[in-house]
Amino acid sequence: MRGFYFITDTSLSRRGIESDVRNALKAKVEVVQYRDKYASVQEMYRQASILRRICKRALFLINDRVDIALAVNADGVHLGQDDLPYKICRKILGKNKIIGVTAHSLEEARQAQKNGADYVGVSPIFSTSTKQDAGKPVGVDLIKKIKKHLSIPIIAIGGIDIYNAPRVIRAGADCLCAISAVVTKPDVRREIEKFQRLFKT
Repeated sequence: MRGFYFITDTSLSRRGIESDVRNALKAKVEVVQYRDKYASVQEMYRQASILRRICKRALFLINDRVDIALAVNADGVHLGQDDLPYKICRKILGKNKIIGVTAHSLEEARQAQKNGADYVGVSPIFSTSTKQDAGKPVGVDLIKKIKKHLSIPIIAIGGIDIYNAPRVIRAGADCLCAISAVVTKPDVRREIEKFQRLFKT
């Protein structure tokens, strides 16, 4: 994993999540995560089914919902600290699916790797209004601490924009996500490509 990590957001999107994902793929993102906290199960299944077909050259992950991931044959899931335990999800999904885990501290990150997580999502790096229950910002220093102790990829998320992204990358993040910084803009592909170029400098 390296570069921009794309997460959908129906409420913020200007052109719809299907359009956003297509543009993210044109910007050569390696991972797409479908996240919708407010849709019904049937709507989630419908949307995820469409995105699964689109994401042929990128990893397609589902936020929280192991059932939806199984239903659409996603590549894996991303789990928060309050979701089903990693070990249960691994038992349900099998050894070949990807499971990422959110970490708000070094202890949570180390535990995620110990359990067998494929990557950790460190959040929120900065203050964010995209996720109402994100919690207090952990800052880039936490990325540096986690980088010293983990061998799995680190994805940074929360309050990241094109101006503070270089600090996040320098701290050791393998990927970063900046939802509002891209899906609220007229040209999603162009905005993502700005972030992608940061990983090449």
